[in-house]
Amino acid sequence: MARTSPWREVVRDLVIAGHVNVDRFLSVARFPEHDRTVPVVGGRVELGGTATNQALVAARLGVRTGLIARIGAGFPEEFRRRLRRASIDLRGVARVPHRATPTCYIVEDRSGGQRTLIDQGAMAEDPRARLPGAWLGEYAWLHLTTGDPGFQLRLAARAHAAGLRIAADPAQEVFYRWSARELRRLLGWSEILFGNRAELDHAARLLGRRATDELLELVPLVVRTEGDAGAVAYSRQAIERAPAARPRRARSLVGAGDAFRGGFYASWLAGAPLRGCLVGGNRAAARWIERGS
Repeated sequence: MARTSPWREVVRDLVIAGHVNVDRFLSVARFPEHDRTVPVVGGRVELGGTATNQALVAARLGVRTGLIARIGAGFPEEFRRRLRRASIDLRGVARVPHRATPTCYIVEDRSGGQRTLIDQGAMAEDPRARLPGAWLGEYAWLHLTTGDPGFQLRLAARAHAAGLRIAADPAQEVFYRWSARELRRLLGWSEILFGNRAELDHAARLLGRRATDELLELVPLVVRTEGDAGAVAYSRQAIERAPAARPRRARSLVGAGDAFRGGFYASWLAGAPLRGCLVGGNRAAARWIERGS
């Protein structure tokens, strides 16, 4: 599978459409039982979001990366400066007046468990949201991760018409934002589908398939992350597997799957074989778990 479009010149590698969040973490000793209260023992606020995390890792590994997202009036200017310092193209990041900035609330306990809530804010469904202009054609690949399915499908259609190659990665939102009809349309434009085991199992059921490998009837390559077991890629030619890289310590698991994607793309765009792309993704995930972004 060729890695870049053979019929046009491109100057940038990868544009990622998805969430650019404020992540608010709360630490508790244990999660409360039903109708009970537990004290908060710590907290922090970080730059986050699926698209953010993927772009930061990809850019650090040398991928010429851009973002397409909507943020609200409360998005911290320091977070925007950090993205600029990472040399990420922000032409596709639109500030939406009078809307909350997307915010993820993440509660972590001492055993590593998580509970997550999302305020979509400016990333809620909006049929009036503007698509990127002619600059979209500067890119070779569009990676579609979390976001309003209606917007993502409109963007996929424009990107396909402009000659970009497309990857689908609805992540956790496949459980509650995507219908079978919408997902089938998305895969009709896509060359790669990313997900973890639960996400891809759900996608398969949604589309009337019994297992992940049957999704190859709809998309040429499926990449599945498996946590401690590493990652596996299903293509129409073969199945490739790569064991997880072991982090020396664990700062946080939040965003590790996004980091995998950034590492995968760095290897993919460099022309590595498929197993090498899985290895690159696993290494990036391990580094993220150790150090964060």
